[in-house]
Amino acid sequence: MDAFVELFRKRILNAIGGELNAETMPLLNPDQITLLAYCIVREEVMDGGFVQLIHNGYGPFIFLNPFAKAMRLWGAREFQNIIYDGRRLYEQHHETLEADCSDEEFMALFEQYPEFDDLDDAFIEMEEEVTEQVARYIDEHIEHFAEIVE
Repeated sequence: MDAFVELFRKRILNAIGGELNAETMPLLNPDQITLLAYCIVREEVMDGGFVQLIHNGYGPFIFLNPFAKAMRLWGAREFQNIIYDGRRLYEQHHETLEADCSDEEFMALFEQYPEFDDLDDAFIEMEEEVTEQVARYIDEHIEHFAEIVE
């Protein structure tokens, strides 16, 4: 499943010059944007948790857009709840978490905001299942992710 999802992520990024930003986002459809958003969440949370995701500037993209709703529509209802819980914490703490800081100050954020630990753990436990749901959605809606040429 990982390789399947990664194939589509790479191809979508390649089609837009390798970077998702305000200029390239209009080139994609909502499902393609949602897939890239999921891959960002997965990479950031698996590497450093939701604190890292927010600190690296992805908070508004993930929490202030309909990403959670899209995940529910893709069949990942439990993951949707994690995103909603994360949004509540993001709204409370984003200014501190998004501020520039040294590496030492960044590492201290994990101790200052232990409430993110439960979300991190919950995602890590369900990541394989969510990735499978994402892969299944891609497979069932392949025309939303790739141009089919015969």
